[in-house]
Amino acid sequence: MMEWFAENPVLSGIIKAVVLFAVPMQIVPGLIYFERRICAWIQDRKGPNRVGPIGALQPLADVVKLLMKEDIAPKGVDRAIYVLAPALVFIPSMLAFAIVPVGMDLQVFNPNSGVIFAITIGSFAVYGLSFGGWASNNKYSLLGGLRSSAQMISYEAALFLALMSALMMAGTVDLNVVVRDQIAHGWNIWRQPVGAVLFLVASFAETNRLPFDLAECESELIGGYHTEYTSMKFAMFFLGEYIAMITMSALMVTLFLGGWSMPTFLLTIVHDWFGVAISFDQVTLGTMFWSIVFFSAKTSALLFLFIWVRWTLPRFRYDQLMRLGWKVMIPVALANLAITATVIVLMED
Repeated sequence: MMEWFAENPVLSGIIKAVVLFAVPMQIVPGLIYFERRICAWIQDRKGPNRVGPIGALQPLADVVKLLMKEDIAPKGVDRAIYVLAPALVFIPSMLAFAIVPVGMDLQVFNPNSGVIFAITIGSFAVYGLSFGGWASNNKYSLLGGLRSSAQMISYEAALFLALMSALMMAGTVDLNVVVRDQIAHGWNIWRQPVGAVLFLVASFAETNRLPFDLAECESELIGGYHTEYTSMKFAMFFLGEYIAMITMSALMVTLFLGGWSMPTFLLTIVHDWFGVAISFDQVTLGTMFWSIVFFSAKTSALLFLFIWVRWTLPRFRYDQLMRLGWKVMIPVALANLAITATVIVLMED
């Protein structure tokens, strides 16, 4: 299979592009449904139970509703930027997911810059939120856009510093090599626990999820940057948010939780219980399948954590959010990076 991809670069590129677009788009409706079910479970409510069996067709009903809504734009908007803003939230998150190895040597795009490409392209989402707030000609939207830009820029610094600590352990920006380094030396969550916690917290802030949803809190800003959006433009903001959740969870799994690999004791359990011997020494269809299963299970667990936290914790005040980012997370991330560099140099000597 890998030889076929190498011999047919055009066809393989088309297939990868289709996969890049289709897979997250299929995951998002299910993620929305499970968020509603989990939210109902946490709050002791019934949740979706009208459209389809156990409400399973509710996401489809939402799509139909949004498609049928009238697309209204208020007077005084900057038309070009107003239309462009939702795409600037949706597209960067999708492209950032392309470099994540979702299985053994299964990656849509593997640039020389590696994970740096994902962080760089993902940072463009801040323009979508800021432009949406500014172009709407609404003071509440403008405040939401300003909040989002300040929040995302602040926490991107901590996110990048935490990410660098994981990359330093492997000595590369290639995510495939990062995964194999964890197979050889142990998961980075044990070798870089501070970096893992910082990356996880910054991921919540970068995706505008509670308790970091100050950019769109309805109690203060009506709806924030997307107040004046309707129909599918409104939907694209939330589509971008859910895809960003998937991308951040996938990056967390790849950088700190061993990627598509599993610990030896779990491989032993799979062998003893199911009679399946799994070895990641060579690429086969069997190992590719199991690597996708392991990666999907870890990513799903982190997505559950995203949802659980949203419906459990209250949001911060804005001053608390900025204080945490600049006075706690960035200094701790810098200290962790310095200690990591020092230990690596001493061990090499």
